[in-house]
Amino acid sequence: MTKDSISPAGSQWTGMVPVDDTALAVTDSGGSGIPVVYLNGQFATQGYWGRVVAELGPQWRHITYDERARGRKSGRSADYSFEAAVRDVDAVLAARGVDRALVVGWSYGAVVGAHWAARNPGRALGAVLVDGAAPHDWLDEAMEQRIRKLFRRMGWFMPLLRPTGLTPRLTPAQMADSNIELGRLSRASELGPVLDGITVPVRYVLASGTSLGSKGDEQEEIRASLDEVFERNPNVRLSAKVASNHGAILKKDFRAVADAVREVAALDHGRR
Repeated sequence: MTKDSISPAGSQWTGMVPVDDTALAVTDSGGSGIPVVYLNGQFATQGYWGRVVAELGPQWRHITYDERARGRKSGRSADYSFEAAVRDVDAVLAARGVDRALVVGWSYGAVVGAHWAARNPGRALGAVLVDGAAPHDWLDEAMEQRIRKLFRRMGWFMPLLRPTGLTPRLTPAQMADSNIELGRLSRASELGPVLDGITVPVRYVLASGTSLGSKGDEQEEIRASLDEVFERNPNVRLSAKVASNHGAILKKDFRAVADAVREVAALDHGRR
């Protein structure tokens, strides 16, 4: 159930979906097309997907939402863990009456999408993972301190942007903790087995260059770790390597992401 009344079948719906101790702002385009649920970057909002949604068009059913304490409306919570983010996928799909869906995740959302697809082979039509979910040991003690320093420096201006929904309603320490948890979950020993165990079609769209907080070739080294995954699991493949960087990929290379969605949907159709 949701806090807002269910709209007529097939029509667009926007409302709040209760989960645990909070509620998430959700938009569902409705319709009879293949359901696609979009999983945001760690501190991003559902608005980032606008160009991908527009490129795919109304023949798909688009479900976007803002994670806990993100965007303008999603509520705060006592739990901002990765496992909470995975649970939220199920909560949103259940509230919208969707059993099977294609997941599309960017950055942090790519890791959420990989875990959800691995855990739900009967419900996942497939996954498109956008410049994220690469198994690499990028987190060490020095990197952890770098992350904490970065978010402390950002702390002074983030509250000024919160009314716009552009920054999360999290403290710098909470944001750092979330990023550090992501680093631990991204280690080859942690994420590698998850990716190796996926049995549904997965396509990656990878960016080039740097991301927030990265230096030199760090990000390209992380992306290169996927080559071994592509060799080990025939279900997981590279759809495109694009020129834009991590932060701009959904804005500049949305067509590549949309193409990957179409590719995965066609592969799922071929399996049935």
